[in-house]
This record gives sequence, structure tokens and C-alpha cells, in this order.
Amino acid sequence: MSEECCGPDDPRKPATTMVRRLQLSKPLTTGDACCGPDDTAAPAKGRHHDDGEQTHHDEHGDDDEHDHGDGAEVRPPWWSDTALLPSAIAGVTLLVGYVFEWVGLPIPALVFQWIALLAGAYTFVPGAIRRLLRRRLGVGLLMTIAAIGAVALGHVGEAATLAFLFSLAEALEDRAMDRAKEGLRALLSLIPDTVRVSQLNGDVTIPAAEVQELDILVVGAGERVATDGVIVEGRSSLDTSAITGESIPVEVGPGNAVAAGSVNGSATLRIEATADGRDNSLTQIVKLVEQAHALKGERARLADRIARPLVPIVLFAAALVAVFGFIVGDSQLWIERALVVLVAASPCALAIAVPVTVISAIGAASEFGVIIKSGEAFEQFGTIRTVALDKTGTLTRNEPQVVEVATAPGRTDKDVLALAAALEATSTHPLAAAITAASPGAPAAQNVAEEAGHGITGRVGAVTVRVGNTRWLDPQILREDADSMAGAGMTVVVVEADGQIAGLIGVRDELRPEAVETIAMMTRLGIRTVMLTGDNERTARALANQAGITDVRAEQLPKDKADAIAALVAEGPTAMVGDGINDAPALATATVGIAMGVKGSAAAIESADIAFTGNDLRLIPGALAHARRGRRIMTINIGLALAIIVVLFPLALFGILGLAGVVLVHEIAEVVVILNGVSAARRPAAMRMPASAPTPEPARVHA
Repeated sequence: MSEECCGPDDPRKPATTMVRRLQLSKPLTTGDACCGPDDTAAPAKGRHHDDGEQTHHDEHGDDDEHDHGDGAEVRPPWWSDTALLPSAIAGVTLLVGYVFEWVGLPIPALVFQWIALLAGAYTFVPGAIRRLLRRRLGVGLLMTIAAIGAVALGHVGEAATLAFLFSLAEALEDRAMDRAKEGLRALLSLIPDTVRVSQLNGDVTIPAAEVQELDILVVGAGERVATDGVIVEGRSSLDTSAITGESIPVEVGPGNAVAAGSVNGSATLRIEATADGRDNSLTQIVKLVEQAHALKGERARLADRIARPLVPIVLFAAALVAVFGFIVGDSQLWIERALVVLVAASPCALAIAVPVTVISAIGAASEFGVIIKSGEAFEQFGTIRTVALDKTGTLTRNEPQVVEVATAPGRTDKDVLALAAALEATSTHPLAAAITAASPGAPAAQNVAEEAGHGITGRVGAVTVRVGNTRWLDPQILREDADSMAGAGMTVVVVEADGQIAGLIGVRDELRPEAVETIAMMTRLGIRTVMLTGDNERTARALANQAGITDVRAEQLPKDKADAIAALVAEGPTAMVGDGINDAPALATATVGIAMGVKGSAAAIESADIAFTGNDLRLIPGALAHARRGRRIMTINIGLALAIIVVLFPLALFGILGLAGVVLVHEIAEVVVILNGVSAARRPAAMRMPASAPTPEPARVHA
């Protein structure tokens, strides 16, 4: 977090799309800028202290000692974490030193106190000096000056206590940051290291990163899918919970799309890769997560604005206290108090108050399928009071279905569907698939001709059949049925046989089964919902009423959607949820843009601030509750951090607390802030969704 207090050391490293280089295993740390070292002087091999800046390259001269291997790192248990070793040595030797002092052996006591001081100072003094040489100030410098001053005044024990507590707090903070990011690292483990590929001479095993588009992958039972693809052979079930957050396995077979990271069920599948191993839907998710800390939110910027000038202000205040001592003639007393003031007013807790919360919350969100691109997006998400939703593909399945059939006298619904399916068998119209699915096995018609903008004509046996819209074919005696279907949000298809109306087919893109529950959940959260759609007014309102949405904006072009969102944003923080290219302008205009499903359009995902890897709409209210809670935690942390400074400063200035007491209170408060921030990772109650979505109302087919 060097940037939090003093600005960036170096330009950020460019992100890479290489799957094995998209490592999220380097934990963010506070560094000397805010709470201690840029680097731990004795880091464990493979343990990184990097906040996304190239600070260590400058300070170590090179980065050879850091492990840049491909494997994701794992946080070791605390008893074997060598990053805690300096603090452990400092703590043990400090205790031994105080024991010797208590029994009246001053020389051994002094020796052990010096060992404790050197062990603790080893973790932050070198980094503080390097920063000072680069004309950078940080809390580590305050602690270094305080320790040197205490030693100069003969208080080696207090200096050792300061070094021990400060180094311990830093080590614990690093572990907290590591823990917060483990959820993000886990995404990388979803890609297997190797994969079997079917070739002419048999199956061969290759690194997953070398998979090319159109390769045929052989995925056995229980194995993970290495990249996106389409099943060409085999039937099984897929566990996609790690990718989409959906707990029910999905039955799949030939022709079904498969996402990278899915776990195969009990049967072997052969999958044709539609993306190579280095650039698929899962690596897109990882790339989005990699960007999660690139931007800071409002509260982070507030913490920066307060913390950054505090370091020089504290140094100046301490200098004034020391000068006052010379003026009044009691220099030693006031120099001691100046050193205590340095520690009491350090903005350590303030600097970590927001980042640890953001990292914890974003990492937790990624585990239940919500990928948040930045801290700024996360914080803004917590302010949302209005959510605008696209209809097609977001509120609805984007899979039109036949939901109602009305027939003329002497006809049955089966007859009407068979006539229409015969003509639609070779059509590419979006409604054709719905009609043919409702009457499978219907023989294709002869002499089929399409009337552009109207419908289709052909012969089924000896019968001349026309299928089209109500503008082309008059429903005649079924006019009332046609109006009723249209009022219910259906697209009405008229079927005519030998010049006589045979029947009507109502086709509709049905609401997702969880849509009603989602709108109700958002209403309980006090969030206003709006539907934006390019569909006609009657269809839009029918589906909106069914979902429980009262504010409907229909017949919207992409620009109209963006204008509508701009108007809503002017009224208050607004989120836009969509998945298509036509939603991209609105997503970019909204306070927070949300792309539903990583397989939505690339334009939508690129324009959005948040991407949901699954399609369960209940992720929206759950994620909103999560962001609100994280925002509350940030506010509490900032208030607590400021309160610590306000309370400790006068206590230090007037000698009520000595150096050891101030250090102890300060570091305890810092640990409390860290633990409170880490609590943002807890999954909100709103995200504990039922194992399955509510069963949708069955389609109504009337004769």
C-alpha cells in the first residue's frame, strides 16, 4: 500500500492475458508507506510483498530472490510461516530480556533487548531508509526515528517493544491480505495443468495452456474442462458451481457448450475446443479479477487524502514538541514525548482501513460468481438505489417457447402446430425453433417460400399453408384470442390452411424462474427496479407485470437506453444489468454496469464494471447486500482509525501514555481494523440462495 500514503513508486506492471502469468498469488501489503516495510528483510522463499507496483525491483536491486514460478502459492500455516520468524525472535528475546531485568541481571537483559530490537527493526528499518533516500516518507520512518530516539535516551527495552509489536502487526497484516486473496487465487486452480487431446495416433497428454481451438479434448469422469468448447461425443452432467455459483449439475450432451473450469460427471466426454487454453471464459474472469485493485473507490481516496499528508504533519508536530522542550529547559522529557507523538499519530490503521476490506470483499464476491473489476466499482455498487434491467436474455431466458395455442373449429392444437412446424422446419427465423420444438418430427413442407416481413408459404401434402404475423394474415374468428395473446406479451403466429384460419400460436420468451423472487428481494432492500427493452410496449408490460416491475421503458434503441440510464443516474446511483451488444452504451453510462454471464457479448463485458459468471438473477440482490455491508465496514474502519489518532495524540503529548503503551494500543487497534476488514469476506445472508430456482409455471396450451 505504498501508494496509499505517498503515491506510486513506479508505473504499474502491465496485465497479461497469459493464463499462467495471470497470477493473483502476490498478496498486497501495506509497505513502508503506511505501516512498515516495503519488503520484509527476511522474506520467506516464495512469499511476495507486492502491491502491484515495482517497489521491490528498486529496493532489492533485482528480484531473483522472489519466486516467479507458474504455480500459485499457498499461504503456509502460521507455525511454519518464516515471514513471522523475525517477530517471533523479537518477542521471545524481549520476554527473556525483561525476565533478566526483573531478576536483577542488567547486562544479559540489555543483550536480549538488543537482539529483540534488531530482529524487529530488521523488518522495517531498511525499507524506511531506502524510501528516505528516494525522498519518500512513511510510517516505517516514524517508527525508525522513534526507536533510534528511544535508544539514544537509554530506553532500549521500549525501543525493542516498539520494534516487536510493529513487526508483528505487519506480519499479521500480510497474512490477512494473503487470506483475503486466496479466494482470487482459487480461480486459477480451476484450470487443470494438463489435458488429454484426441489425435490420429491416439490420445496424448499436453499442457492445458497449449490447447488450440478445434482440438478434441478427452475429459474423463471427475476431470475439469481445460477450455471452452462444444461436446461432440458423450453424455454426462457438469458441475459448474465454481464458475457460475449454480449448485445443480447440468445435464449435457452433443452440441451443448461447456465452459472452462467445469467439472465432468460420471461419463467421458469429447469436447471440441472453441477457445485456446490461454484465452477462454475462465481466463477472462481471472483477468477481470486481476484488475480488481487497480482503481480505488471513494473511501479509499478519502483514506489516501487523510493519510498521505499525515506523515509529514506528524514529523513536524513531533519536531515542535522537541523544540518546546529546549525552550522550557526540559529537553529530555519533551524529546521522549515527541517520540511517543510520532508513534501515536501515525496513520497506519487509517491506511489499511479500506484496502483490506476491499480485497476481502472482492475476493469473497468472486467465489460466488461476482467478478468486480475495481475497488471503485465495489464501493459505488454499495450506493445503488435503482437497478435497470434489460429484458431479453437478462430477465428472460432468451429462448422463445410456444406457450399457448388457439384453434379454429374442427382443428386441434396438434394439427395447428404440425402444419406450422412443417413450414418452419427449414426456416432460420428466431420463432421457427420454438415452433418446431413444440411439434418434433413434423415432415418438411414442399415448395416453401418466404414472404419477407410477413411469413412463409408452402405445401403440406395437398394443403397450401401460410404461416405469418397478424398484419399479413387476419385472425378472423380468432381475433379476440389474438388480442388476448398479445396482451399477455406473446408474439402471435397465424396458421392458415387452404385459405381458412386453422389456429393461432402464441410464442413468448419466458421469464427466468427466479425473476419474480429477484425483484421481490430487491424491493425488500429498498431498491427501485426498471425494465429497459427494445420490445413493444404490450409485450414489455406483460412480462414486467409478471415479474413485479412497474417502471417499464419499451421500444428502446441502444441510444435510448443510454439516455434513460443517464436520466436515472441524475436522480441517484443506478446500476444497469444487461448481456448484449445493444446494452453496452447503457452499461458504460450507469453508475455501475453489470454484465450477466461471462459468455454474454464481449462489448457488454468490456463496458461493465461487474460481471456475473452465472445467470441466476438472485446474484444481483445478494451482491448488492454484500457491497452495502462492505461499505459499512469501510466507514467503520476509517472512523476507528481516525479515533485512534485523535485519542492517542493528547495522551502521548501530555505523558499519560509512554512509548510502550502507545505502541501496544496502536497495534491492537490496527489488528482490530484488519479483522474487521477481513470480516467483509463473510458471505451475506442474501447470497445463501436455495439449492434450486423456483419451478416456473408450466406453459399453458389451450385448444
